[in-house]
Amino acid sequence: MQKMRCIAVFASGSGSNAENLYHHFLSSKRVKIDLILTENPNAFVLERAKKLGIDHWVFGMGQLRSGEVGEKLRARSIDFIVLAGFIKLIPASLLNIFPQRIVNIHPALLPKFGGKGMYGMNVHNAVIAAREVESGITIHYVNEGYDEGNVIFQAKCKVEENDTAEDLAAKIHALEYKYYPKIVEELVTGTLP
Repeated sequence: MQKMRCIAVFASGSGSNAENLYHHFLSSKRVKIDLILTENPNAFVLERAKKLGIDHWVFGMGQLRSGEVGEKLRARSIDFIVLAGFIKLIPASLLNIFPQRIVNIHPALLPKFGGKGMYGMNVHNAVIAAREVESGITIHYVNEGYDEGNVIFQAKCKVEENDTAEDLAAKIHALEYKYYPKIVEELVTGTLP
């Protein structure tokens, strides 16, 4: 029988994608969300973790950079890390422990609208201001730069002429909820085409 694959989810804010991942894998015999981590002690993702009964940990950035977070994940037998609205850089120490096993989702079609400070509504406002006709999501491997890792998957949506940033955010969230759990499952189980 195949071993259960354990995922750690990193989030800095609301945690809606973390919760969506949890529900996706709830009945899985192959993959489970084992731990939620955040650097933000006020992140709503902690309330979600408590409600769902998922172990959670608030860490300091010094703990992340020193390798302490990586050692904790290794001790828990974590197989894969999923970033779900985590807005800090991942240090080399963690990338070395989890090579090609850390993924992120970005709310735009990279390489456009990526980089430091480009997250959440900042991205949607920039897309609207640039009068783009399409946007979407990018799921990518994580490296030491913001939004620079190899692209795994993209999905697109139209940006209508009268769309606001909030309208676009709703379209992007729908794409995230639809595709992120499926792609993560394929990556973790080795079934990605």
